[in-house]
Amino acid sequence: MSSKITIYDVARKADVSLATVSRVLNNPTRVKEKTRNRVLEVIKELGYRPNAIARGLASRRSTNIGLIVPTLSRASISKMANGIADIADKYRYSVFLNVTHNESELQTDSWENMIASQVDGILLASDQMSEDQVERLLNETIPTVLLGFKDGQSRIPAVLIDYETAAYEATKKLINNGNKDIAFLTAMEEFETNPEKEAGYTKALKEAGLQPRVLKFADKFDTSLAEFKSFFETEKAPEAALAIRDSMAIGFMNAAIDSGLSVPEDIEIIGFQNTQYALMSRPQLSTVVVPTYEIGAVAMRLLTKLMNKEEEEEVHEEEVILPHSIVWRGTTK
Repeated sequence: MSSKITIYDVARKADVSLATVSRVLNNPTRVKEKTRNRVLEVIKELGYRPNAIARGLASRRSTNIGLIVPTLSRASISKMANGIADIADKYRYSVFLNVTHNESELQTDSWENMIASQVDGILLASDQMSEDQVERLLNETIPTVLLGFKDGQSRIPAVLIDYETAAYEATKKLINNGNKDIAFLTAMEEFETNPEKEAGYTKALKEAGLQPRVLKFADKFDTSLAEFKSFFETEKAPEAALAIRDSMAIGFMNAAIDSGLSVPEDIEIIGFQNTQYALMSRPQLSTVVVPTYEIGAVAMRLLTKLMNKEEEEEVHEEEVILPHSIVWRGTTK
């Protein structure tokens, strides 16, 4: 019977997370005595026998890193993963990948499963993160670094850019070009970095005495294309637009051209990210450059520092803000 008992059974019976059971097995001094004793009692009661990996990791690191991402379809995610992989290879860490498809429950499950699988640290990219998820991260002691975004109160180590300032600078350029009706193209979903981008856009407009025009579209590319087409058929086209990502900017631009507008003569457009699609579009897309490769590489390096300090001293949270830039191409004057 004991061979059928898993770590999940122990966690459920003891009413603790998988991560807590894992620490009781491998690093018991990091678990409160009361909790540790309860878990040990359940292990004994159920007859759970941890496998060789779980037993052997108490005295050494697994050299495994967990990488959790919302999707693999974005060019920015692949560039970020390349930065992570290059640094991980340098320090001889293996990277385990898990894709959550933007589902919060899968994100939580992925994080707990990564811990139960004996990873030394976790890199997390997410479009959405609830306060409950933040609290769970804060209550665990395994090093975690956020990729390209931060929690609302900057409590978890993160590597990102200043999205508000970047959006502010891009919007100022559109204002200086003489545009007064400037739209902000965003997603209907509440993604982590979008409010910061919108705040920068709004700040620039208010300084110039202009009225914000926030347009929300579906995040899925195929769905948003139909929405862009409908927009230009039924609404007054803005003089310029700033989009939350390159793919949205290009889709909006194509719909504008199909409606008979000329870019950038009739409408100027700026994207966000500087993916390969920005160079493939015609005209080529002006865009905010988010250094996604560097975000991945710096986050991986930060994670190695946090892991190495973990058993020696208290780990202090860090927030690394990388520099951004804006490239001006054919979609702006």
